[in-house]
Amino acid sequence: MKLTWLWIAVVGVALFIGTDIAVQSTGNPNFVPTLIMLGSFVIPVAFVAYFYDHIRDRDISLSTLAICFLVGGAVGLIAAGFLEYKTLRSASVGSLIGVGFIEESAKLVFPVLMFIAWRYRHQADGLLFGVSAGMGFAALETMGYGLVALIQTQGDVNQLNQVLMIRGLLSPAAHAAWTGLICAMLWRERQRLGRISINYRVIGYFLLAVALHAAWDIVNGLNVSALATYGGLLALAVISLGLLLLRYGEARRKPTPPVHAGTS
Repeated sequence: MKLTWLWIAVVGVALFIGTDIAVQSTGNPNFVPTLIMLGSFVIPVAFVAYFYDHIRDRDISLSTLAICFLVGGAVGLIAAGFLEYKTLRSASVGSLIGVGFIEESAKLVFPVLMFIAWRYRHQADGLLFGVSAGMGFAALETMGYGLVALIQTQGDVNQLNQVLMIRGLLSPAAHAAWTGLICAMLWRERQRLGRISINYRVIGYFLLAVALHAAWDIVNGLNVSALATYGGLLALAVISLGLLLLRYGEARRKPTPPVHAGTS
């Protein structure tokens, strides 16, 4: 049994707790960047490591996956930031749907480059690229939210920890799941048909991811009790992660397609 992901999670959480104790005990602000980095990256990295260790027939190097995580996440975040600048001026349902559409599109930039390259042909490859880009996006976004929380509360480390823990724990069932679903279906249809196809299945999964993303933002913005908000987010998390695991299960069952002449 491959437990690399578990070691990453256990050691990372231990380092996070140790850094938090150091911040709380000494009041030294030099520890805060480390606290934010660990709180933002430990769960995303562990989640990607789990899929890398367990997806069958993968042919993706760790360096390529790391580039997808960091560069794909950063490119997606920057692109989404520019495109969302005007959209986020209001918190209407239409604006939140627009945000979902923008972010789900932006996160696909790097995975689509890998898709066009044709080297990675298996549905599992697409799922892994999608999960990695989604987790990179989530980790960098969490760093931003953590910094904003720290500034707005004038250095309240407890509030920072709350933001980091909630976003860190929920991130696998949000950005990673949504981008992973889209990419898994994109690769699946090419694998099934032997050619690139943006058909109704691919479009349907993209719209499903946008809908789940928008619903997440809408629930998060409702003026209701914390219990109701977390209950709604938990329900969406279960749906999103459940759909991703279904794609994961199919990807593990299907053999790698043969290399056709003219492909590499």
